[in-house]
Amino acid sequence: MEQEADSAYKLLLSCPHGFSSSQVSVVFDGSYDRVPHPDTNLENSISEYGGHIMRGEGGSSVESHVCLHLGLTDYRTFVGTNLNPLWEKFLVPSEVHKYADHVCLASFYPHYCKYSVELGDDVIQCQHTASPLGNGAVVETSDKKILLLQRSNNVGEFPGHFVFPGGHPEPQDAGITSHPCGSTDSEFINHKVSQEMFDSITREVVEEIGVPSESLCNPLFIGISRRRLNVRPAAFFFIKCSLQSNEIQQLYSTAQDGYESTQLFAVSMIELENMASKMPGCHQGGFALYKLMVEAMNNIP
Repeated sequence: MEQEADSAYKLLLSCPHGFSSSQVSVVFDGSYDRVPHPDTNLENSISEYGGHIMRGEGGSSVESHVCLHLGLTDYRTFVGTNLNPLWEKFLVPSEVHKYADHVCLASFYPHYCKYSVELGDDVIQCQHTASPLGNGAVVETSDKKILLLQRSNNVGEFPGHFVFPGGHPEPQDAGITSHPCGSTDSEFINHKVSQEMFDSITREVVEEIGVPSESLCNPLFIGISRRRLNVRPAAFFFIKCSLQSNEIQQLYSTAQDGYESTQLFAVSMIELENMASKMPGCHQGGFALYKLMVEAMNNIP
């Protein structure tokens, strides 16, 4: 998973053969929540906004299974840290990394998810940021095209850029607004959070593209990318759609969240390669994860 030092993204986790929901587990725990910054003036500068999201904190992977470590964060902290013009001040300096003794990385939003894979320096560097875990789907149509959206000029982040359909997991949709108490509750909630990872990406595709959920195959988790600009992580999935690209274009005009984008593109791999430079860094990383998946599939005897 080597990338150029000046690339717009970093691949935190790659699962090129694609993992189903049964191969992805979650540990959702307060120990993976954001660590307040020791500079009280900087910490107090975080503006007040509402809503929870998942925080990405790290994880571990073996050949056929991955475990994600998720905490809880909120939109207020996301805006006040990752989207703050001074976001780099929330990062732990590299010279401090070697003295740290724990690992932490992303989150659930409003509950947001904060994500945290066991990634040593990367987790430690971002421990004072909200790092809400976004998601994105590489959707392949029945005529072998990949779907891309062009974001509206009225959205807050990356207006006019090309993106894969996606958003972020919604903890409240799984009935989660706080961390569990007790081992029995923890096991139950860990399962609910894990399922929300997969349910949420299907929901985002349906709402943003306008296709019926029955036309979508079960998502396969292919990894996590983090953009270098304001260190936002995103989980990416591969989803096959049974509809052809011309059918999807017709459905797009009635998409529930169609206002977030201005145009839907159904492109080939070569066309996608040419458009990638106009994607946010984490989505460029999503494309890199997809290419690793295609390469792995081509190498299967």
